[in-house]
Amino acid sequence: MISGPTSPPQLSVHLLNFAAEDPGSWEHLIERAVEAEAAGVDRVVVSDHVAFGEDLDAYGDPRAGGSEGARQPTGPDGCWLEPLTVLAAVSTRTSRVRLGTSVLLATLRTPVVLAKSVATLDALSGGRVDLGVGVGWQRAEHDAAGRSFERRGEELDACLALVQRLWREPVVHLPSGPVHQMPKPKQPGGVPIWVSGRSTNRRVRERVARFGSGWIPWGDDARDPRAGIAAMRAAMAAAGRDEDALAVTTSLPEDPAELTDLVAAGVTDFRVGARNLDGASLDEVVARFRELTSAG
Repeated sequence: MISGPTSPPQLSVHLLNFAAEDPGSWEHLIERAVEAEAAGVDRVVVSDHVAFGEDLDAYGDPRAGGSEGARQPTGPDGCWLEPLTVLAAVSTRTSRVRLGTSVLLATLRTPVVLAKSVATLDALSGGRVDLGVGVGWQRAEHDAAGRSFERRGEELDACLALVQRLWREPVVHLPSGPVHQMPKPKQPGGVPIWVSGRSTNRRVRERVARFGSGWIPWGDDARDPRAGIAAMRAAMAAAGRDEDALAVTTSLPEDPAELTDLVAAGVTDFRVGARNLDGASLDEVVARFRELTSAG
């Protein structure tokens, strides 16, 4: 088996920053984040959509960038809160838990504005942000934002390159001239970037190797990331980066033996959906998780 990073596996909770209908108040979302921190959860993550067209079948179509058989949790008229704004609100009510996106559609924002927004959130939260990014699956959303759906992979690479430069360099020299952007993120070297995508996609492997601190598996990899981890680690090594430093997330399995196998394969972060606790409290989930991972 492949040995992964030596630090203990982490537990994340996916907050529901969306609803099929307007709930009237979103205080329950903030309270859930506060509860997660109190229970000892390592990270809370939120999703991203800025607009919807009316064809949601593409979410279940791998040819469009979706995942086979997947279904959107709301209709096109569902309510979706902007993730960076949500995490800013969560940061004011928490002090330890990390704040992540899974995933942010980065190319729907201009790189210079995205860099500023994420650096601000990292500064205000004391260096707790993880930026998970992906290319998305919905053409109508890109059309509405005036972005190219066909070129979204290429544009994501260009976006991440500029964002990291703005976070790391005191002056960035662009064709338009020198650019200063302060403050920098609180975390040295900038906010960690987690790249979502399939391991069978060469562009995704290259994106992880070039920009990624972590990988968010998608499609078949989300169901079993073990083979994909090997491919991603090989891509990291080929790019001259430390393959052992790659963070990988997947859903928390019910079978303790499977959890042990995933940790041995290189999974570093297990995520549980707020809807998938089966009546257990977060305190109980965290206690059981710590018991299983420490025993392993």
